[in-house]
Amino acid sequence: MKTVIQRVTRASVSIGGTIKSSIGKGLMVLVGIEDADDDSDVEWLCIKIVQLRIFDDNEGVMNLSVLETGGEILAVSQFTLHAKTRKGNRPSYIMAARPEKAIPLYNNFVKKLSELMGKEIKTGEFGAMMDIELVNEGPVTIIIDTKNKE
Repeated sequence: MKTVIQRVTRASVSIGGTIKSSIGKGLMVLVGIEDADDDSDVEWLCIKIVQLRIFDDNEGVMNLSVLETGGEILAVSQFTLHAKTRKGNRPSYIMAARPEKAIPLYNNFVKKLSELMGKEIKTGEFGAMMDIELVNEGPVTIIIDTKNKE
């Protein structure tokens, strides 16, 4: 699984011009699932995300997690994170999992984040054309790939 995690002051996802979900201060998480991913990737990644110390403490040092700050999470599936651009100019998405594999893993990802946070995780809609709006605070943007967890 690959994620792009952005510390935000606010974020929202709209479908067809209507806001589906929005959050205040917290994390915007774009998540891409590949065919080789499984529940162990979900478990490791969710723990990493909620414990990632990228929020400022009282001294202005990034020393707090989204869990510690009481922030929110907006998680949106994004298969294009697995784009291969080595050859030609049209990205290949051969590594991205097909919906029959990706949807259950995405749902497990959202469920696990919710359990760890102790609150609802806002989401987009799997497979939909979505418009994402966010204010990246910092800017702070972190990329995590479960294939590099060693």
